Amino acid sequence: MSDEDFSLVIPSLVGNSLAEIEDAINSYKKQHEHLLEEQKELSTLRDTQREFTAQFKERLDRMKERMKEDELSYEQQLDQETVKLEALKEEELSLMKEIQHVEAALMVEDEHSLSLAEQNAVFSAVPERKLSFTGSTGNPKDSQPFEMKSHVCYPMDGGTALVRFEEEVVAKKILDLKQHQVELSADVSIVVEAQPVHLVLPSLVEIDTKVCPRRILISDLPNMDVDMDVLLSKLEIHFSKSRNGGGEVEECELLPDSGTVVITFVSEDVAKGLTEKEHHHVMLTNKKKHRVRVTTFLKGQITHFKTKTTPCPRTVLLTGIPTIMEHETLQDLLEIHFQKTRNGGGEIESFLYNPVGQKTTALFGEALVKKQDEDE
Repeated sequence: MSDEDFSLVIPSLVGNSLAEIEDAINSYKKQHEHLLEEQKELSTLRDTQREFTAQFKERLDRMKERMKEDELSYEQQLDQETVKLEALKEEELSLMKEIQHVEAALMVEDEHSLSLAEQNAVFSAVPERKLSFTGSTGNPKDSQPFEMKSHVCYPMDGGTALVRFEEEVVAKKILDLKQHQVELSADVSIVVEAQPVHLVLPSLVEIDTKVCPRRILISDLPNMDVDMDVLLSKLEIHFSKSRNGGGEVEECELLPDSGTVVITFVSEDVAKGLTEKEHHHVMLTNKKKHRVRVTTFLKGQITHFKTKTTPCPRTVLLTGIPTIMEHETLQDLLEIHFQKTRNGGGEIESFLYNPVGQKTTALFGEALVKKQDEDE
């Protein structure tokens, strides 16, 4: 038996006096009362523990319910935040597209601004020329419309001729017959073929002008009798010196029919400084300086070019013409043949013959003329 085991040992009362027995009984009563008190306390403690256990269980149940509610609320909040995040992503994507659109628009504006700046530079670079109006003014309704007359080059093969008739109906009749037998003499005849003529003409030409960084345009040159080579040499010497703001010159040339000179520098950092100063005093003759104007040189470049094929209703191309007699004689005989109405011809405005073995360029303008002859 261990020390914690409890047992009630009643000592033997035999041989004890009555007083001793009463004392023993009283002692046992006290022990019994003490045990009852302890039992009561234990019962109270047990009830208290049970009450605490019930309270703890109730609190635990409430906490579980709260946790479930919190978890559900958290999931709902997470779903809401996910929806907000998706909306923010869509908004961000929309903003990025808008930013790209704005950046593209800014690039277009920058290009437009650059183009305007180049145009401004182009306009400011045009040399000044003094003009005086000596005509008379009138009613604008009485003015004649502006008309440009074209000059189109048409290459001709050897053994061909171009015939321009005065009337379109005559040219159509010649083309409808197609094959024509031309009597050159009593015993000599040739067969030529009539073909339509189509010219390739420009329908749209767009030219972009840019400032050349290595060239300058010199204007306001003096009107004097001086050797042009000497003038170009003096200009080249002046603008090749660094103290005059110049640099090494690659080429110095006079633009025909303009009265202006173009100087090309080796480096690209020379022309800008000279044009910014604009007016320069150059020693040209007799140790006398003359003020010239230096502006930027404009370089034109075709950026858009369209053509169209246009028929010539009054012009016929004759092919298959052999060289069997002198040039002028054969041309006269051909022209006479196609002038006669019995051959389907009519009045001829222009006639151009190109013998075999030669290259000729016909110039279509007010009249059909020969531009150049070259031996093949």
